Amino acid sequence: MRLIYLVFFLFGFSTSILSQSEETYLKKVSDTILSASRTLKVTDPFNAEKTTQKLFPGKIFHYPDKNTFINWICKTCKSETYLDVNEINGDQSFPYSEGVATRILENIDYSDSKGNQFKLLFFNHSIGDEDGSQVSRFTGGLLGLAKFAKNGNSWEMKSFQPAITAFGSFSQSPKPKLVQIGEDQYAFTIRHSNGGPGAPYYGYLCLIAGFDGKYQPLMTVDYYSLSNSPNSDWSSSYTIVTDNGKKFFRDFIITTSGTYRKPKNTEDDYEVEVPEEIAAMAKTKKEFDFVIEKRFSFKGKKYTLVGKPAVKFSKIKQ
Repeated sequence: MRLIYLVFFLFGFSTSILSQSEETYLKKVSDTILSASRTLKVTDPFNAEKTTQKLFPGKIFHYPDKNTFINWICKTCKSETYLDVNEINGDQSFPYSEGVATRILENIDYSDSKGNQFKLLFFNHSIGDEDGSQVSRFTGGLLGLAKFAKNGNSWEMKSFQPAITAFGSFSQSPKPKLVQIGEDQYAFTIRHSNGGPGAPYYGYLCLIAGFDGKYQPLMTVDYYSLSNSPNSDWSSSYTIVTDNGKKFFRDFIITTSGTYRKPKNTEDDYEVEVPEEIAAMAKTKKEFDFVIEKRFSFKGKKYTLVGKPAVKFSKIKQ
């Protein structure tokens, strides 16, 4: 009988300790934390860490290697589903029922033609835990942002989107890059790349811009890059067309350059997926260099490929 009491005591004690441990690193917040109508004004100079903690008022952890994050949990929030571009472990239901770890991803400054100053504060969400672990190769980091405008000696939040889309691997989104796509119209790009251990990494370019009252993906370019392949590789760049008279949502030209070499069909050297523009050549030739040029134009609600891609081959070997 004493043994039974001891077992129940230890079980209850350990449950209590675990519960207390959870309370120490996951701060409970209300569902207003995700409201798109939230307002926030912070004084200049802008402090990204303090501002992020005002947006997500959880417990902050400072670990080595710049691993700083804020842990919080919202038990009254209604979860919504957000796309994870990896498309392997499924889309993400946010906020996570296990709690959320929020990290500053990037803090970008820019000005318009009238001298107005803005900040885009980007953050990365992953499942909350006390050690700050970010796991799962094919789980992306969920990207969110807050936009601020300078007003005298303060910064006022003009838009707030806690979550948009998940990119990257191990719950870590790549950093966004600002791009001007029209007159005083700014968007940002994300270069997503992932692959299995020892396997090729295929890269994609995603353009996220304000449209219909929110930031959302408006263009995705596949086969943007290839890395970690023993023979073939390619990379891309983009330019914005400014000579076609478009005031907003200007055209993109994507240029992809690379080398294809037929694999030796060994365990570490196998066929890679290639852009359709070079697929026919890859079936008949052992090796060649290539350049692909594509043009994307905004049509209706997103950017789409226009015209026929231009392809040039060189250094062809039979």
